[in-house]
Amino acid sequence: MKKIALSLAGVLAAATFAPEASAIPAFARQTGMACFACHAQHFPVLNGFGRAFKAAGYTMIGAQGKVEGDHLSIPDTLNASFLLKIRYQKDNTTGAAGGGTTAATNLGNGRWEFGDETSLFFGGRVAENIGFLFEGNVLGSGPNAANGNGLLASFKIPFAFDMGTAKLSVIPFATDAASVQFGYELSSGGVLRSNRWAEQRNSISAVQYNADRGADAGAATGIAFVAQNDFGFINLSKWSPSFMPGGNGQAISSTKLSNNYVRVAATPTVANWAMLFGAGSMSGSSYSNVALAEVESRQTFFDFQAQGEVGGKELGVYAQHAKAPAGQGKANAYNTAANICAVGAVCNPDRKATTIGADYSVVPHVLSIGASYRNAKNGGLATVNGDNAVTLTAVYDLYQNVALHMNHSQYSGSSRNAAGAQKRLTTFMLEAAW
Repeated sequence: MKKIALSLAGVLAAATFAPEASAIPAFARQTGMACFACHAQHFPVLNGFGRAFKAAGYTMIGAQGKVEGDHLSIPDTLNASFLLKIRYQKDNTTGAAGGGTTAATNLGNGRWEFGDETSLFFGGRVAENIGFLFEGNVLGSGPNAANGNGLLASFKIPFAFDMGTAKLSVIPFATDAASVQFGYELSSGGVLRSNRWAEQRNSISAVQYNADRGADAGAATGIAFVAQNDFGFINLSKWSPSFMPGGNGQAISSTKLSNNYVRVAATPTVANWAMLFGAGSMSGSSYSNVALAEVESRQTFFDFQAQGEVGGKELGVYAQHAKAPAGQGKANAYNTAANICAVGAVCNPDRKATTIGADYSVVPHVLSIGASYRNAKNGGLATVNGDNAVTLTAVYDLYQNVALHMNHSQYSGSSRNAAGAQKRLTTFMLEAAW
C-alpha cells in the first residue's frame, strides 16, 4: 500500500511542479476548448459555462469544421472519448480466506478494481438545436448485460429550442444506472450520479444514498420536458425504471412511462457566488424490465450548491436532504428492496439522509481537498437504522484529463454496531479520459 498511496505532503510538494494542463474528450474536441472552460475545480464539477453548454444540448461548435447543407449542420468528426477508472479499496471487514489466491477478494482483503468504469463516449451536435450523448460500458454489467446490450449504457438526445428569454427542451433518454436525473440536471452535488464533487457518492450525496439502497439498479427510460434560463430550470419527466425497453428486439417491447419526476431549481448569482437552490420529487409506478415486476419511485429531496472563491481559491459547498418511504405493496426504487409493506399498514421508518460538504482548491486546478458529513437512517428497524458517515477527499490533477483521487469514510450509527460491520472505507483511484 505504501507504494500506491500518495501522502498529502507528497501531493503538496508535487503541486509545485504540476505539468501544464491539456484538453480532453468529446466536447473539448467539438468546442476547441480545454476542460476547465466547462469544469470548476476538477472534473466533473460544472462551472457556469459548462452548465450553459449542457443546457443548450451539447450543440456548441468552436473551431471544428462542419458538414453543412440544407437542414444539415454536423461536426466533420464524430467526437469520441474514453474514460477509465482504476481503484484500490479497503475496509475494516474480515477478508475472505485465500482472498486473491484461492478465492475472490473482498474489501476486507483490499480489492483492486481495474476498469471500475471503462466507458466509451460519443457526444455533440446532431443539428443546430439537437445534440446527443452516448455512453458505452466496455464491460457490460447489470441490466446492460442482462438485456443483451453489452455496450450501450446510457444515451440521450436533447432537442433544445431557444425562445429568447428561455430554452425549452425535450430529451428522450435511457440509462442502465444513473436513474431519472440522467435526463436533465445541472447540479454538481450528486443529484445526478455522474455529476458529483467526490467519488464516494453515497457518502457525500443524500440522493445517491437512497439510490444506492442495495441493488443499485438505477435503470431509467423516459422523456424529460425542461424549461431553463439564467435564473433556474424546471424538469418534468415521464419515465419507467426500465432499461431500453424494446431495444434490439427485446421480448419486453414496451412499458408505460407512468413514473413521474418533478425537479425545480433556482440558479442565481449572489455576490459572485453561483448558487443553486432546488427540490425534486419522484412518484408513480410502472413495470420494470430489469426487476421484472412493478416498481414505484417515491422520493423527495432538497439541495443547495454554492460555488465561489475564498482567498482567491475556488470553493464549492453542497448540501442535500432526501427521504424515501417504504414501498406500499411493491418495491420502491429509493428504499431498501426488502422494505415492502401492505397498503395502509405501519411500515418501517423512512429511508432518509442529510449531507453537507465542501470542496476547496488548495492549488487551483491542481489540488482540491474536501470533507463531508452524512446523517442517515437506512429504512430498517428503528434500533438498527442509524447510518452516519464522515468523509475526507482529495483530488490531484496531473493533467486536466488525468487525476488521482483519495476518499476515506468513517461510518457510525446503530446499523454499524454489529460485529463485522463496515466502519471505514478507503479508496485510491486513478481517473483518466482521452
